[in-house]
Amino acid sequence: MESYLLGPLANLDFGVHFAIVGQGEDLVFGGWNVSRVLVAMSGGVDSSVAALLLKQAGYDCVGVFLRTGAQTKAASRGCCSVEDARDARLVADRLGIPFYALDAKQEFSRIIDYFVAEYSRGRTPNPCAVCNQWLKFGELFEIARELGADKVATGHYARIEAGSIRRGLDAGKDQSYFLFGIGPAVLERVLFPVGALPKSRVRELAEEAQLPVFGKPDSQEICFVPGNDYRNVLRERAPETLQPGEIVDEQGTPVGTHEGVAGFTIGQRRGLGVALGYPAYVLELDVETRRVKVGAKQHLLRTDFRAEPVAWYTEPLEAELDCTVQVRYRHRPVACRVRPSDGELQVALQTPVPAITPGQAAVFYRDDVVLGGGWICS
Repeated sequence: MESYLLGPLANLDFGVHFAIVGQGEDLVFGGWNVSRVLVAMSGGVDSSVAALLLKQAGYDCVGVFLRTGAQTKAASRGCCSVEDARDARLVADRLGIPFYALDAKQEFSRIIDYFVAEYSRGRTPNPCAVCNQWLKFGELFEIARELGADKVATGHYARIEAGSIRRGLDAGKDQSYFLFGIGPAVLERVLFPVGALPKSRVRELAEEAQLPVFGKPDSQEICFVPGNDYRNVLRERAPETLQPGEIVDEQGTPVGTHEGVAGFTIGQRRGLGVALGYPAYVLELDVETRRVKVGAKQHLLRTDFRAEPVAWYTEPLEAELDCTVQVRYRHRPVACRVRPSDGELQVALQTPVPAITPGQAAVFYRDDVVLGGGWICS
């Protein structure tokens, strides 16, 4: 198929200007079509197989790639590079489905602004969860409506059953932690076609279908943080957040200096440049005094924290609830008791957990079902 330029669609109000590049036949805009699915295609194997499975199931698929402007180099290990856009187009061509590359730079810039703002507050952001909440399961639904699609599908390893998000069956690839904020109101319009498959089978299906991305490595970086050094983003967009200060021990005695509190996160060990006679970890960040407190690992342990609720998928939480909580993507869930209090969630842990970090997500589960989640605030 030949690609063609549709140009800016002035009559489409997505809250952000989108320029669209497509291939295949024109689509009829307006109205819902329950058999039509917008597939968010990142150029990776997972979203490619998601499109493959939906096409094989008889859905009328439309592939959409979001151009965020975060990466322009083909060598990026993120998820939105020039190479990824090309791969997504090649897969769509192979499957014979329409493909649109949408300019989402303006909307994505909000995510980078959030990322910088969180670090400037001494918090550690979670841009992947925010991207899912604002962009992939926010703006994409407006785009889907204009394309006449009733549902949005992605390559996430998660499942949806009975109005709730469940963990993906491949425990090593489960991504339900990043999806807690998409909101219960849109779940009935979301599809996760690969959520019930192991990653090995996803690659096999891609190879069997001769999709050109079957052996492509998984994304390893935040797409707008090349080299995994987020301080470069801070230097470029908010250099005022990187002001020098003191590194102090647990007694408040200066033991070193640093180039900016925003360059640290709770639990960090590497790159501290101090010698205490034992392994030192970041315990606290004080933005006002520009002090970074370090100390022994055991002093990172916490048995309680507070979180700002974002979404809850069961009945409204009005009383104490016993469940499990996951405070980082690779964190093993621990038993806890959750209690609502003054618009926040008070979380008491059955087992102490190290490095509970403000700004990260706390996601609550019962077995493999996501009950809800929020942002850790202290």
